[in-house]
Amino acid sequence: MELINITLKDGAVRQVNNGDTLAEVAQSISRSLAKKVLAAKVDGKAVDLREKLVQDCCVEFLTFEDVEGKNVLRHSGSHILAQAVKRLYKDVKLGIGPAIANGFYYDFDTAYTFVPEDLEKIQAEMEKIVREDLPIERFEVSREEAIKLFSDIDETYKVELVRDLPEDVTISLYRQGEYVDLCAGPHVPSTGRVKAIKLQTLAGAYWRGDQKNKMLQRIYGTAFEKKAELDEYLTMLEEAAKRDHRKLGRELDLFSIQDEGPGFPFFHPKGMIIRNQLENYWRELHDEYGYQEIRTPIILNQSLWQQSGHWDHYRSNMYFTTIDGEGYAVKPMNCPGGMLIYRSRHHSYRELPMRTCELGLVHRHELSGALHGLMRVRSFTQDDAHIFMLPTQIKSEIRQVIDLFNKVYSVFGLSYHAELSTKPEKAMGSDEVWETATNALREALEEYGLPYRINEGDGAFYGPKIDFHLRDSIGRTWQCGTIQLDMQMPEKFDLNYIGEDGQKHRPVMIHRVVYGSIERFIGILIEHYAGAFPTWLAPVQVKILPITDRQFEYAQTVAKRLKAAGIRIEVDERNEKIGYKIREGQMEKIPYMLVVGDKEMEAQAVAVRKRGQGDLGAIAIQDFLNTIKDEVATKA
Repeated sequence: MELINITLKDGAVRQVNNGDTLAEVAQSISRSLAKKVLAAKVDGKAVDLREKLVQDCCVEFLTFEDVEGKNVLRHSGSHILAQAVKRLYKDVKLGIGPAIANGFYYDFDTAYTFVPEDLEKIQAEMEKIVREDLPIERFEVSREEAIKLFSDIDETYKVELVRDLPEDVTISLYRQGEYVDLCAGPHVPSTGRVKAIKLQTLAGAYWRGDQKNKMLQRIYGTAFEKKAELDEYLTMLEEAAKRDHRKLGRELDLFSIQDEGPGFPFFHPKGMIIRNQLENYWRELHDEYGYQEIRTPIILNQSLWQQSGHWDHYRSNMYFTTIDGEGYAVKPMNCPGGMLIYRSRHHSYRELPMRTCELGLVHRHELSGALHGLMRVRSFTQDDAHIFMLPTQIKSEIRQVIDLFNKVYSVFGLSYHAELSTKPEKAMGSDEVWETATNALREALEEYGLPYRINEGDGAFYGPKIDFHLRDSIGRTWQCGTIQLDMQMPEKFDLNYIGEDGQKHRPVMIHRVVYGSIERFIGILIEHYAGAFPTWLAPVQVKILPITDRQFEYAQTVAKRLKAAGIRIEVDERNEKIGYKIREGQMEKIPYMLVVGDKEMEAQAVAVRKRGQGDLGAIAIQDFLNTIKDEVATKA
């Protein structure tokens, strides 16, 4: 038997028989791997485990721990869903069924209207298909064979997809039992591998995303390797629903989205307190790290956006207007304005690095269907910063930015992982410049000792970037901070500095945000804290609850003393029972409630109730004041 060499992900080289399948190779490596592996990549291409190896190659086995492994399992789940629906409802035509973040969906064309109760029936049939453990087998056909096969079973959408495939593409189908689908794959070896599956919701979706086409019915689901992981995920979704920032935003009177301004958030007084606290902290920190705050106009001439490259790469997301017969654009980003400020005077190498920062209001055109509370809006404030520097200062500046990010995220109890995003398909600049910039970011990360993942092709159009994905209190991740290294904009705007040699030189620049968008960051914090903000951020830090009207005057005296010390307070003087007032304060998630009755008034004290801890007993006013002032100052 001829032997071939395979190189594994860790660099190890093994010899296997020519013609062995990937499943057989996994088994030869270890039983545990054979049990876990879902698919593989051969020379970078994802394939099924039934694939035979016929030449020397690089092999990477995919398990559920890999993003691609999750997608393979969940895409197989979508096929099981389609098979179950075809078994139960006879007039069904299939659309598409991809894996998506955290799950999968499949689109169906049927005269029957699915209702939520149908999901249990469909799921039961899916579980039956899983128990049948049907082999999932790939086979290739010609274009004519594929068209005939799907025409014979009246799958008109599949026929359309086949006809639209490029002439030179290999057409592959997958079969499991009586079910056949058009699919590039890969898939797990059999339906029995999809052990933990759950259907979730129903929605409508236009065929191929085009409003001119027919509306299909979409069923969403998810799949995990183990039932315990599925249960944990579903519990997280239940908790996330309770924490939904749109719901809590209404209940806590923080913000609203009005019909007169879809995608343009309205901040209420309590929401503005949170926003102002975040901005105050941001300003303090940036002053500490040597930044100078600037502000640039919201509307600038169209020629500026053509010069920056946004016109070619971002025009569909911008808003426009005409002033004095000339074209202008509402800024979608702050960068070009920052360039103009740098260019407004001459600079020496001695001034660099020059760090400028801006809380800049930007506007981006988002489709109405993509809008989501504060998370996806059309108007938001980016906490931008632009650092102009010498090439020799790149690594030290990136390390300082990472230090700043660490400080901010730790204050909010948010951990993170970093991703290095490389050159996208549509990008400005040469491969050489991109390689230089990408290597600079990579080396800075490695010298800092910060673990990172590679996100191929997801850089900005003008440069590679490091993205920071925050992990909240229930395990979800949010992309917020980013560091973008840019060697294109200084060239486009002819930015320079006078070097030691007295000659003009081109600076390098960093774009970076730490919050990302203040609106979105507030939405994340609402859900992270479930509305129970730490004392330093809470709109109302203390609520004073007099038991009867005899204590009203004393309650106001206490309130004045606290307010003079900078504490945000409210006094509840309504003629309600104290138990009712306490319950309402708990619903409002107030950090501290101070109950005052005759005893407290006589002792010049307050009975303290702390959120999450309950009754702490009577405490002298000054002692309480010292405690809360320390809590606010340390951002505990």
